[in-house]
Amino acid sequence: MHSSAVFLIEFGAVILGLGLLGRLAGRFQFSPIPLYLLAGLAFGEGGLLPLGTSEEFVATGAEIGVILLLLMLGLEYTASDLVSNLKTQYRAGLVDAVLNALPGAVMALLLGWGPVAAVVLAGVTWISSSGVIAKVLGDLGRLGNRETPVILSILVLEDLAMAVYLPIVTALLAGAGLAAGSVTLAIALGVAGLVLFLAVRYGRHISRFVSSDDPEKLLLVVLGLTLLVAGIAQQLQVSAAVGAFLVGIALSGEVAEGTHHLLSPLRDLFAAVFFVFFGLHTDPASIPPVLLPAMTLAVLTASTKIATGYWAARRAGISKRGRWRAGGTLVARGEFSIVIAGLAVTAGIEPSLGPLATAYVLILVVLGPLTARWTEPVARRVTARLAARREPAPATATAVEGGGEAGVGNGGDRVAEEPRETVDDPDAVGRRS
Repeated sequence: MHSSAVFLIEFGAVILGLGLLGRLAGRFQFSPIPLYLLAGLAFGEGGLLPLGTSEEFVATGAEIGVILLLLMLGLEYTASDLVSNLKTQYRAGLVDAVLNALPGAVMALLLGWGPVAAVVLAGVTWISSSGVIAKVLGDLGRLGNRETPVILSILVLEDLAMAVYLPIVTALLAGAGLAAGSVTLAIALGVAGLVLFLAVRYGRHISRFVSSDDPEKLLLVVLGLTLLVAGIAQQLQVSAAVGAFLVGIALSGEVAEGTHHLLSPLRDLFAAVFFVFFGLHTDPASIPPVLLPAMTLAVLTASTKIATGYWAARRAGISKRGRWRAGGTLVARGEFSIVIAGLAVTAGIEPSLGPLATAYVLILVVLGPLTARWTEPVARRVTARLAARREPAPATATAVEGGGEAGVGNGGDRVAEEPRETVDDPDAVGRRS
């Protein structure tokens, strides 16, 4: 059979399969990312039916998928939003980095993988999935909750941190020395700072230049500009993904909304291809040996993310219910963790890192929506039970003996109701800050 025909059959089967998996995930209301990863495992090294002629095209599509993921993420924020978040929530970002990056780094060192792998695994466990979390917030109707801006601020700070982290990882994986790595980081920070300055100062002019009433022209200009900037960034040894993210930040207003609408289907297509590509390069037989470390990391970093969200929401004056919701929502890991691990896999660093990251993301991308839904109710019930146990038993009897003046409508019920926090929850669903 002609090679082009084989390519069309293979790639068509992959896209059709992804579409069916996406519909299956939608029916059960969970993220399709685990299914995409499993599809990659099935068609990759050691899988049921390895791909042949279409693998090179899938690799190119995967790179475009990362670029579009970061572009669309950048479109969600304006430069002024980013500056404001840096000023008000930087402490939450630092707590987030320390609590969630350290477990990954320590695990890599305990496994004997060395310092470079430790830096990579720290990033894998640090970054939450903006895509999964955004979907969960929408599905649960929490976009108007008071804790939601806190969640988004942490996600924005993580995204900004990637502008510094990814060039460092790229330099380390390339084996660059301290001097070369410092130059790479300086270039990355310089480019990021320049783009942010231009976006704040001349964002309207940039958006006006890109703007077009014709959807076709707008799509071509934005997509071409993004790929061009991403390529230049990569040529300067700065991550192409960071370049795409900064392009998204530079666009605002109607241009950003129109671009988001036009590019969403392309983003979804190539992002799915990216997750499949990552799975293609992971041998399913290599996952069982790392399943225990992956599960350990998942449980540990799910707890640290909940603690991060609770602490940040508490600083913002959110009620206890909102604090637990914020923490539970941040648990999911996804696209960024796979992007970081993918860099290490491509560079040929520690062979077990890819399988560990795959298993870790599979666990947390399934667990994340569950913790977002159930962390607050479970915490409330546990708190109520603990409070009931601490309540002094003779209190009611003493009140009755005293003539009933502190009877049922007063002290007894008040003590029982206080820990439950059912009085007009200020962060209830649908209320805006």
